Amino acid sequence: MMRFRRTFGFCLLSLFCGGTAFVMFGNAASNFPLPQEPPNLSNASAVVKPHIFVSLDPVPRAREFKVAVVVDIASGFHMNSHKPSEEYLIATTLTPKLPPEFELIDTIYPKGQLEKFSFSPNQPLDVYTGSVTFLLRLSAKAAATLGPTEIPMILRYQACNDSTCLPPVKFPLSAKFELAKEGTTSREIHSEVFSRLVPAR
Repeated sequence: MMRFRRTFGFCLLSLFCGGTAFVMFGNAASNFPLPQEPPNLSNASAVVKPHIFVSLDPVPRAREFKVAVVVDIASGFHMNSHKPSEEYLIATTLTPKLPPEFELIDTIYPKGQLEKFSFSPNQPLDVYTGSVTFLLRLSAKAAATLGPTEIPMILRYQACNDSTCLPPVKFPLSAKFELAKEGTTSREIHSEVFSRLVPAR
């Protein structure tokens, strides 16, 4: 009987102390605000809107053409440039998944701009804001299949605002166009996009 009382008393003491410890922890925690997600923070696909343009219609074999990816970045957000200021920052890249019959001549990235943020007040960061354009220079080989053609691409970036970064994203894109025989007459289109590019490799 005595053994039962001791065991029961130990259980009550443990329950009481445990409850007291829990309450104290809860009160202590209430004095330290937990980090909260900003109310206007959206997902990465809502923050960054890509638009795709092809420079020729149709695209003849053996003639260089361009694919532009114009990226609109939501106000208050930025992406790291292709050449970020710090090694730990995730660079923005555009990678085409070319069919064997296509050749990548060059990838041209826009020039970033240096800006300071609350998390880096003393070190300006090289970033993209507003609207920026990425450019692929491409060519179709003589054996490329004629007709409707699609070139998949991956836009990799991380969107941040002044206090929070969204997870890095690999955004699938696709450039669609009509591939024609070599020597086919084609017209240049979307000059409003391709004429204002300022390359910065």
